[in-house]
Amino acid sequence: MKLLSVNLGRPRAVPYTDQPEGLTGIDKRPADGAVRVAAPGPKGVGASGLAGDAVCDTRHHGGDDQAVYAMAREDLDAWERELGRTLADGAFGENLTTAGLDISGALIGERWRVGPAVVLEVTSGRIPCRTFQGHLAEKGWVKRFTLRGAPGAYLRVIEAGEIRAGDAIEVVHRPDHDVTVALQFRAATIDRALLPRLLAAGTALHPESLAAARKYAAAQGG
Repeated sequence: MKLLSVNLGRPRAVPYTDQPEGLTGIDKRPADGAVRVAAPGPKGVGASGLAGDAVCDTRHHGGDDQAVYAMAREDLDAWERELGRTLADGAFGENLTTAGLDISGALIGERWRVGPAVVLEVTSGRIPCRTFQGHLAEKGWVKRFTLRGAPGAYLRVIEAGEIRAGDAIEVVHRPDHDVTVALQFRAATIDRALLPRLLAAGTALHPESLAAARKYAAAQGG
């Protein structure tokens, strides 16, 4: 398992975002050399966990619980075949493009060591949005991406440090539950009846997803 690229975005004006200034950092490109990774601060205040990476809409993106976004190269390759177009590392707006790592099968709360120093913790899958669809310029993209169920993973920074392309990735902790990224994503999007199952992941789960699971379970008398 390894890190193929570390991808950073620069602010760019586009017509397809509802961010007030019309800017997005979704168009990410591989960085040269080492990149510093650290917890950015709470959502709405903190932005990306990667130095030099733009998060323009802090209402919905960035913050400690989604400081880093990772996507498997294998999933990008599958989309390349389906869409009939090249998708470079960073094409989905991911900070980390990985190889050999089953991101959809990763457990909420699973921890990865990336390179010699950085430790990241899985919190949730990525929910597709209007900006993502505009960036890919694919009709019905949000629905297609959702139905595929391989959303990549948001991560929080447990131990800060530097990472670079080629770094090894090691799973250093797997919690004792069965709540995967794929399950969390499905529960949050197309099968809300699964939400109570997410409670097994506890506070490792992204706080917004945990709150939704608790609210649903309470309404069902659980």
